[in-house]
Amino acid sequence: MLRVGYIGLGTMGKPMARNILKAGFPLVVHNRSRGPVEELVAEGARAASSPAEVAAQVDVVITNLPTSKDVEQVALGPGGILEAAREGLIFVDHSTIHPETARRIAQVLGEKGVLCLDAPVSGGDVGAQQGTLTIMVGGPVEALEKVRPVLEAEGKTITHIGDHGAGQVAKAANQIMVAAQMVAMAELLLLAQKAGVDPRRVVAAIRGGAAGCWTLDHKPPRLFQGDRRPGFKARLMLKDLDIVLDTARAYGMPLFATAVHTQLYRAMCEQGLEDLDNSGVIAVYEALTGMRLLGEA
Repeated sequence: MLRVGYIGLGTMGKPMARNILKAGFPLVVHNRSRGPVEELVAEGARAASSPAEVAAQVDVVITNLPTSKDVEQVALGPGGILEAAREGLIFVDHSTIHPETARRIAQVLGEKGVLCLDAPVSGGDVGAQQGTLTIMVGGPVEALEKVRPVLEAEGKTITHIGDHGAGQVAKAANQIMVAAQMVAMAELLLLAQKAGVDPRRVVAAIRGGAAGCWTLDHKPPRLFQGDRRPGFKARLMLKDLDIVLDTARAYGMPLFATAVHTQLYRAMCEQGLEDLDNSGVIAVYEALTGMRLLGEA
């Protein structure tokens, strides 16, 4: 049984780590705030005081962190994974970061014999809790096959995309579609309401046809109840879209719609709504139209 370390116990990381623990893997955890650590320790995990201490005790160390800078610090900085790096250790990063950062970390850790996988995920907090995430993997196939039993505790669909950084490119593509769906949903809901039609009935009518998608399956009920608590925070959506545009610029690729969607999320964050769910981008349209979505308090 592989010994697993998990660093970063946020909205996604904590339930993912919990599913690994439930699957029977010995688990060592670390997080900046102590609450999630204590919660998982009460369920059978062990605590570590630094990323290096995690890496020293396990066969596989997993990170799930907000930004490229955070991952680079945890992997390569003082007290980081590099300090405990050794031949055969496997590093799996579930964060969404720049592809080039993933490649740089893989190169540095690889010099110590560490096998690295960039393995960002999609499926939101619901997928993290239910263990049904989609996992996009870049890096050596042999490393993926070694850790596949661990990833199967977290996700339902595990796809090897290519070499280092390829998983992050796939996640960038994923976020292009996610943002488009969130913005399109905001527009269709408020257009229906503006035209005097119940948007709840519109969703019921279209979600089984060509417009059907994950977003229409999961987000409207919460919006109609006035629930904009985060499954995935708007500020992280904006961070991901900035990564998408940075990657597109690096390859000379125009992304016209994504650029507009990025500005909508930037406007949302500038309105002080950065910690709401990414479906809360509808608030930008509400501010422009003076409307509030039907069914909300």
